[in-house]
Amino acid sequence: MDRPLLGRLSARGCCSSRTLKAWLPILSWLPGYQLKWLQMDLLAGLTVGMTTVPQALAYAEVAGLPVQYGLYSSFMGGFIYTLLGTSKDVTLGPTAIMSLLCFSVVGGQPHRAVLLSLLCGLIQAGMALLRLGFLLDFISFPVIKGFTCAAAVTIGFGQVKNILGLQGVPHEFFLEVYYTFYKIPEARIGDVVLGLLCLALLVALLFMKTTLGSEDAPTCSRVARKLVWGVATMRNALVVVAASFVAFSWNAYGYPVFTVTGETSQGLPPFRPPPTTDTTANGTVVTFGEIVQGLGGGIALIPFMGVLESIAIAKAFASQNDYRIDTNQELLAIGVTNIMGSFVSAYPVTGSFGRTAVNSQTGVCSPAGGIITSVVVLLSLAFLMPAIRYIPKASLAAVIICAVAPMVDYRVVAKMWKIRKIDLLPFAVTFLMSFWQVQYGIVGGVAVSGALLLYNTARPPIKVSDQGVLVMELGNGLSFPATEYLSHIMHTQALQASPPRSVVLDCHHVSVMDYTVISELRDLLRQFQLREVQLVFSRLQLSVLEVLLAADLQGFRHADSVEAALQMEAESLTANQ
Repeated sequence: MDRPLLGRLSARGCCSSRTLKAWLPILSWLPGYQLKWLQMDLLAGLTVGMTTVPQALAYAEVAGLPVQYGLYSSFMGGFIYTLLGTSKDVTLGPTAIMSLLCFSVVGGQPHRAVLLSLLCGLIQAGMALLRLGFLLDFISFPVIKGFTCAAAVTIGFGQVKNILGLQGVPHEFFLEVYYTFYKIPEARIGDVVLGLLCLALLVALLFMKTTLGSEDAPTCSRVARKLVWGVATMRNALVVVAASFVAFSWNAYGYPVFTVTGETSQGLPPFRPPPTTDTTANGTVVTFGEIVQGLGGGIALIPFMGVLESIAIAKAFASQNDYRIDTNQELLAIGVTNIMGSFVSAYPVTGSFGRTAVNSQTGVCSPAGGIITSVVVLLSLAFLMPAIRYIPKASLAAVIICAVAPMVDYRVVAKMWKIRKIDLLPFAVTFLMSFWQVQYGIVGGVAVSGALLLYNTARPPIKVSDQGVLVMELGNGLSFPATEYLSHIMHTQALQASPPRSVVLDCHHVSVMDYTVISELRDLLRQFQLREVQLVFSRLQLSVLEVLLAADLQGFRHADSVEAALQMEAESLTANQ
């Protein structure tokens, strides 16, 4: 075989190997996996697993689904993300926000929630294959913050009824607020006492973690700090187990004073395709098309929000721990997780900030820690489901309230006020509309942000200075929405002045011009010529200059600098005199 051909085959094989590693990141880190990493991955996986189980049960309540669906949704992500993920820290599973979105779209119907997971996964995987991750950039930070704050308030207040042991409270937010206060006299004393105790214990353990468990606490030994940190990290599991033991004890003595989860399906979920039809209570069959139509805008919103939440978490921890992620690969990992999850009765999942933080702080060394977490969830499904029936709903409500409370970030309002007050508008629109309908809040916020973005595009800042002739400096790019505004400034300040004045247009910020801009400039040059004054372009980028020269504009003149343009105009005036 000749050498050139051998070289081409070798290069092709190398390229194929790189491509395979790009699509399967496990091939990049697994060959270099060290035995000492195994201990840390085991510890992190077990710790996150102990956090995942009670949170998954609680988030299923938020989604309006039987509690076992929270566990069904919690184990597939660990296996898939190990193969496809690019962050060592991220853990995929149910979250408060995705559970709320799921409930707002499917209303607590399990079959439709599972089908929604499949559809979300297909959309997310399709976005990854088409490299459409850039679309997420159009959801601004104020919109995200407005949504998360509103979601935290909605989710947190939605659990007050479980703390009080109330029944028959509607899920729609404003009605929920009204009926929660209206039914306070019906509160069950046992649930109230247990719920408040669980809340107090969770807050106390969190406080211990941030004080005694920190490295800055000189009065504690290293062993004591680790013990406090470990206990506080598994606080959700400890509180739920303790509350379940209390509820079981009272029930055993014939005093059912607590509202418990009740009967649940036992064992692992069957592996089967997600249902594509549904049957209503009266026996009417709902077709696939009717289900998709009923999902409405949620079928687009939930995939976007799931990807946005997970990638934001991945980027944050990648920056903190000094590594990089691949955005489109993360899209693929989430999409495949939701697709495969739908075969085990999961509802849509995404990255969890709280569990990812626990994973990182425990010292996880690779995505393999997610496998351990998934095994813990599977063992819980296999052996612990009979005990789950005794978990008090008040304890799960306390777990949810403590999980979403940090999401209410009131300080961001003050920061936006100081930096750019107009950003409070999409924040406020998203925040307020989310109490009406979650999806309307996000759509409304994105619409307002888009309108502000378009306004800035259509009204670019133009700095005008008088240096014998008018010098107009464009503050940013020039595209077709801005042509009318630029023409208005030219006419009012130069062409309609008495006498008309020449203009030097400083274009050093302009990197592209479209056909509409060229057409408007052609008309402006003609107007300047009719009035026997000059329009001179300065500091044009090469790509823009080539476009203008190709357009063959009559009367087009340009200079390398503003000073050169002023000199050119001065020479023109001298020649005319």
